[in-house]
Amino acid sequence: MARSLLAVCLVALVVCQSALPAVAVVLSKCTVAKELYKNGIPKSKIPDWLCLIQHESSYNTAATNVNNKGTVDESKDNGIFQINDRYWCGENAVGGDCKLKCSSLLNSDITDDIKCAKHIYSLQGFDAWYGWKNHCQGVTLPSISGCGI
Repeated sequence: MARSLLAVCLVALVVCQSALPAVAVVLSKCTVAKELYKNGIPKSKIPDWLCLIQHESSYNTAATNVNNKGTVDESKDNGIFQINDRYWCGENAVGGDCKLKCSSLLNSDITDDIKCAKHIYSLQGFDAWYGWKNHCQGVTLPSISGCGI
């Protein structure tokens, strides 16, 4: 009886955990570098992406920024890459060119963020991000030598 009760409790715990949303966190440079590499970013481009992320969100997966607040042109940047809701994601439903909800960009699982950022990059390059244009273009980029990639 004790074993069956324990089994039921373990199953209940697993079910409850899977129902919870992923929590937003501030990730380390090396954690992000490994995720970028795992999701198909070439090793040679990872320093550019890390610099971009540092200047867009400071590695905070829950970062948001409202642009042109209170105007007709108001929009919101979301997540670690600061992906804009006007073009790339839907604020209240799946939408935008990346075909996802903006809220999915605000958790600790950055797989969908990377997929969308790669799509943006394929269309506009790093110029799509002011954080990269203003702080990373033509400067010494972060090293990934200690990240084990």
